[in-house]
Amino acid sequence: MRPRGNIHVGIGGWSYEPWRETFYPPEVAKSRELEYASRQVSAIEINSTFYRLQKPATYAKWRDSTPDEFVFTVKAPRFIVQRRSLADAGASIERFVGSGIASLERKLGAVLWQLDPTHAFDPDDLEAFLQLLPPMAGRWPLRHALEVRHASFVAKEFIALIRRHAVAVVCVDDAEFPACADITAEFVYVRLRRCAHTVSTGYAAPALRTWADYARRWARGEVVSELPRAAAESPVRHTPREVFIYFINGAKERAPAAARALLAALKRKSGG
Repeated sequence: MRPRGNIHVGIGGWSYEPWRETFYPPEVAKSRELEYASRQVSAIEINSTFYRLQKPATYAKWRDSTPDEFVFTVKAPRFIVQRRSLADAGASIERFVGSGIASLERKLGAVLWQLDPTHAFDPDDLEAFLQLLPPMAGRWPLRHALEVRHASFVAKEFIALIRRHAVAVVCVDDAEFPACADITAEFVYVRLRRCAHTVSTGYAAPALRTWADYARRWARGEVVSELPRAAAESPVRHTPREVFIYFINGAKERAPAAARALLAALKRKSGG
């Protein structure tokens, strides 16, 4: 188990054609993109698992291509999260979790469950779904993060429910979807979606410094009251938390530069 208080910063996927111009050096072959990317950022959210199941050997290959302290998020398949009734997803969840994600071993950071934007908050259905999420994949503990994208989830009832199951609500920085920076689990999961093409680092330096400050405070176990929350109450325990921050969408060609810039900002503050 990694120590609490770690901050992981990364990108979504590693195979994106514009990155051949903005991120990967010419000498890096496509077959070595993960090897290179994992040494520039400290985490990657795997996108391909959203579209199709992967094999244990594939996860093992990804595990062995990355540094020891590197972590992955596995994005849950769309055939689970885009269904009308989440409560009926039990067999599909078992199939996904049993497909080989345990082969990531200690590098399995979290599982992301991203609901469809049209999916409204149904307390009974969500309760049943959260009860289906397994605590383990093989002998490896699972941490679950739920991204909600319908305004009906901005409610105290939702926060209380997800907190009871120790699932992290994803904090999203996005112009379209609601933001919930509530602390609901022993880790924090953030998706930053406002990278701008006109900014070489995606986010401007002042914004990166702000997010670096938020990350440090979350890692210390603090609540970031400057960000929108659905419920005003603080978490039950004020303890250090592992933090995952991903630059996703927006001007995606800028995401690697944004992640590297945020890592640099974190390092400067810590005196590293």
